[in-house]
Amino acid sequence: MSAMEAKDKTVAIVLAAGQGKRMNSDVQKQYLLLHDKPVIYYALKTFQESFIDEIILVVGKGEKEYCRKEIIERFSFTKVRDIVEGGRERYHSVASGLKAATGEGYVFIHDGARPFVTQEILERAYCAVREHHACVVGMPVKDTIKIVDGNCFAKHTPDRETLWQVQTPQAFTLELAKKAYGTLLGKEEELQEQGVRITDDAMVVETFLQHPVKLVEGSYENIKITTPEDLQIAEAFL
Repeated sequence: MSAMEAKDKTVAIVLAAGQGKRMNSDVQKQYLLLHDKPVIYYALKTFQESFIDEIILVVGKGEKEYCRKEIIERFSFTKVRDIVEGGRERYHSVASGLKAATGEGYVFIHDGARPFVTQEILERAYCAVREHHACVVGMPVKDTIKIVDGNCFAKHTPDRETLWQVQTPQAFTLELAKKAYGTLLGKEEELQEQGVRITDDAMVVETFLQHPVKLVEGSYENIKITTPEDLQIAEAFL
């Protein structure tokens, strides 16, 4: 059965609450213009036109009304069921999105600053999450990676064949994602004291539920807009 024929409920949580501090701009990265449209438009358009049933958009504090008028209504993104405010860290924003997600099925968590997610990537992720209950999109690294010490001396060179650069969407059963994030929030103070940084959703599932996560091929073009140079690359892709 293809993803387009599937009947399981699917919800996308699109994160647009990042501050974009590395962009050197007063405008948050998800609202910067890319070919006359905000960066966030492209990811939302892909989810709107996909098999995904509904979208929950997570935005920064005080941005709900702006996003409703200038993004959702302006571009007729009818699948956006809810707009919620995110939190201080990325995982707080994901938790806010999960809280708004109801029922059972699958959740696709995606960074709104990744404009080049495609229908094909979503299809591959859907097939994998149905089989494995947890998957992340990514690609094998092209460069040699060095593990360094506190003084930036090389300590170890891991085998490049075993390394992937992780992207989004990251997809899970809704039950699994909610359980993992609930555990994370319950241990938040302990993790902060230990200096543990949560950088992606797979890490939450791996760490707190010891659940295996399947890697699924994304695309080298599925970049995240983080720096001004990334915006130039994105313009070239378009």
